[in-house]
Amino acid sequence: MTPKPHKLTKLPDDPCLAPYLDIIRRRSDSARAVERELTGGRGDLAGFALGHDHFGLHRQGDRWILRQWAPGAEAVYLIGDLTAWCESEEFRMHECGQGQWELSISEHVLRHGGLYRLRVHHGGRSLDRIPSWSRRVVQDDATKIFNAQLWAPQDSFEWRHEAPDRPDFPLIYEAHVGMAQELWRIGTYDEFRTNILPRVVRAGYNTLQLMAVMEHPYYGSFGYQVSNFFAASSRFGTPDQLKALIDEAHGMGLRVIMDLVHSHAASNAVEGISQFDGTDHQYCHAGQRGRHAAWGSRCFDYGKPEVLHFLLSNCRFWLDEYRVDGFRFDGVTSMLYLDHGMGRPFLGFDDYFDDSVDEDAYVYLTLANKLIHELRPDAITIAEDVSGMPGLGAPIEAGGCGFDYRLAMGVPDHWFKLVKKLPDEHWDPGALWGELTNRRSDERSITYVECHDQSIVGDKTMLFELIDKPLYTNMGVDDEHMAILRGIALHKMMRLATIATGGDGYLNFMGNEFGHPEWIDFPREGNNWSYHYARRQWSLRDSKDLKYHFLADFDIAMLELFASRPEATGQAPEHLFDHFEEKILAMKRGDLVLVFNFHPNNSVVDYSLNVPPGEYRLVMDTDERRFGGQGRLEADQRYFTQQSADDPNTNRLKLYLPCRTALVMEKV
Repeated sequence: MTPKPHKLTKLPDDPCLAPYLDIIRRRSDSARAVERELTGGRGDLAGFALGHDHFGLHRQGDRWILRQWAPGAEAVYLIGDLTAWCESEEFRMHECGQGQWELSISEHVLRHGGLYRLRVHHGGRSLDRIPSWSRRVVQDDATKIFNAQLWAPQDSFEWRHEAPDRPDFPLIYEAHVGMAQELWRIGTYDEFRTNILPRVVRAGYNTLQLMAVMEHPYYGSFGYQVSNFFAASSRFGTPDQLKALIDEAHGMGLRVIMDLVHSHAASNAVEGISQFDGTDHQYCHAGQRGRHAAWGSRCFDYGKPEVLHFLLSNCRFWLDEYRVDGFRFDGVTSMLYLDHGMGRPFLGFDDYFDDSVDEDAYVYLTLANKLIHELRPDAITIAEDVSGMPGLGAPIEAGGCGFDYRLAMGVPDHWFKLVKKLPDEHWDPGALWGELTNRRSDERSITYVECHDQSIVGDKTMLFELIDKPLYTNMGVDDEHMAILRGIALHKMMRLATIATGGDGYLNFMGNEFGHPEWIDFPREGNNWSYHYARRQWSLRDSKDLKYHFLADFDIAMLELFASRPEATGQAPEHLFDHFEEKILAMKRGDLVLVFNFHPNNSVVDYSLNVPPGEYRLVMDTDERRFGGQGRLEADQRYFTQQSADDPNTNRLKLYLPCRTALVMEKV
């Protein structure tokens, strides 16, 4: 399916950007110039991004060929099972020029499942390294040591399903394979395929976003300290098992995107690429610029052609080898700014066009988007950027960076700020509308109430933030505890307001659709290596004796409401009315009219609301008993507008608005 066009043709159409057009053009020109340099003027970016077919370990006829880029190395040896982990002249790699090393090995010497690594000599030191293009890396259970593993099963994986069409309105289910099971351990690709994929489909989502796929030595990093960029994490299973998961998802109608971490690399020297050839500047910047002080990781040098070769090839690898349908680019703000955007408010356009921007990173992101969409026009790319840099989500030909979507990261921040800092009676519906719709009209966005970020290590999920301790004791289906009733009511209203005002897509982290309690905390020394908070308690959602299933049922109905009305999601939301004292917010999207009464206790009879003339039908409300509400509204009731006696051009509905309830009406 061809994606919908952007609303603006070019960035220069925005008068606010007029003072910065020279910089915008310079960045676009730089991307074209770097592309010409990388491709030798041929413009074949897809052909350039095939480094994974050259480097690494590959079968050629009756030989295995191992290639590695290590310009700072003085000698490189292959060691492993086949050498008893000792250096041997037979397995010394040969320098081929331009920092490349190569070794040819008889096919009978290497076997499927064999372990290996490289021993790099630099400055009088012998350094063990895992080849940077390794496609499988495994950890020994006893020693905890990581090694590359030859993955060459006798039977290659056979794909059975094509990817479904790209949805106009992505409904994204963000998931982590390892913590997707309820048992106190790490889950597997097979368990996710068997147990979780059906849940995602039944929940009504059309896109699966997989976290922590790229190999990372520290499980508690959530997958964001990547060591081996071409290896699928072996702690969850084998490459074929990940392929089976993706293939099964496609067969069930789900598209699959993955978190792509090109914003930084793990600082691990042995397991990763941080100091692969013995220097600190092979893939990363030298000195302090190459070290992310807040994250303890290494920062790529996006100005190096060899680094661009590595990263662009990585984009193509996951598209080709695992048939993913796109990427969420992690940490884009950190990439774009020399200070990584840490602690900056980004108050004006000057912040996006001054000397603090790493234009090499901007060029890389532009080329990555161009490559991905050339290879897969139906693929989607999402930028995780909190700075709001204009143009990230604009087409490359319009002077932009080419992302299809950007995450509306200010939306969850505002929801949590409201809940944590303001009592309900101080909520401002007008300010809420402003925050929910504060985005560029020419760039698509994905909105959400909470993702994994909001509940990492000690912070709370939204339902826990709303309810707190009674969540442990009063979630019984017949329990009428006031904190529970408030929390469930607001949980539903938040999600409905977010998807209704959302630009062009919606995201949810697994389990949050039913109000998963507590926080996320991976096993570590500080929690005695416990898996208690690194799992999903699906039994809470499945129990009819608890209220969690009401939230899950509401989420299903909400997604179905918008998924079945493309005329609504294809149009921008319109503000109809808001009132601070009454806590009322009304909006329109397509033929849907939504009215929110956030007041904690004031239910209003015959509330007058100006709307387009005609007949309206109540299609859903958050207070329905099937969603754990009090059932104060009659289902499927009809409303008819009345012409104002004072103004014949004004038409009004008379509505009963229960407190802490949202109504969704459809124009008949």
